[in-house]
Amino acid sequence: METILPLLGFAVASSVTPGPNTLMVSAMAAAGGLRGTLPALLGISLGFMALLLAAALGLAAPLAASPPLQGILRYLGVAWLLYLAWKIGRAPAPVSGAAPRGFGFWGAAGFQWVNPKAWMVALAAIPAFAQPGEGALATGLRVALVFGAVSLPCLLVWVAVGRGAGRLLHTPRAWRRFNLAMGLLLAASVLPLLR
Repeated sequence: METILPLLGFAVASSVTPGPNTLMVSAMAAAGGLRGTLPALLGISLGFMALLLAAALGLAAPLAASPPLQGILRYLGVAWLLYLAWKIGRAPAPVSGAAPRGFGFWGAAGFQWVNPKAWMVALAAIPAFAQPGEGALATGLRVALVFGAVSLPCLLVWVAVGRGAGRLLHTPRAWRRFNLAMGLLLAASVLPLLR
């Protein structure tokens, strides 16, 4: 249990810092608020918990041992993120009363499996916070539960950012600029992956 506080700190830091999930949540919340974003929030949280558990049970070992496989995943993730950035950047102003565009529960959960930041966090967290003599399932469950406990509150910070931005956007032109800025930020988030 001596690793729970460092694990909690790592989970908060990696969940609240900007990345693909937080940018998408902000863009969705600007248009649809918490209610419209809730399925994606739950999908992100539960999808990442599943990814952590799968990584602990051995999925991360072949990935960590195979630079070509890491490269394939990285470029697949980059391609998907650039596609999402393009979709967000070209999105029109939301129609009053319409559901926000973006991921639902399953899309957000599935996105975790191609999200490069999610994989980097999983590959760092599982070995770093494993206890000596602890089984893979126990490690995976502990790490996944801690991330599950902090991911929703951290994502809610970004819902508030998006909602605040949405309240300031009164014209279709302002919405287009906001969407373009969010798309560009998401596209810029892939730059470190292209090294």
